Amino acid sequence: MAVSEEEVRHVAKLAKLELEADEITTFTKRMGELLDLADQLSTVDTIGIPVTTHGYPLKNVMRPDVPEPGTDRELLFKNVKAEIKDGMIRVPAILDNEVEGA
Repeated sequence: MAVSEEEVRHVAKLAKLELEADEITTFTKRMGELLDLADQLSTVDTIGIPVTTHGYPLKNVMRPDVPEPGTDRELLFKNVKAEIKDGMIRVPAILDNEVEGA
């Protein structure tokens, strides 16, 4: 497919590229070759070919979300050496934001 140097200048302007005269000649030839390649793709018979959206087949690796009973709370607290109050473990503050009791 023929591409004119004027079209290359227009594309370069849209892309805000400053091209030298020899670059315009080079890109005119290269753009023509690329459009020829793209045109060749339109001749390929793709009827009956499934659509490919990704090159790697993806599977859902997540397990089914099935509720299961948790670990017994008394068993979990068995090795806790900190204070347990109202079913919660009290731990010392690790951040000091100058708030008393934090």
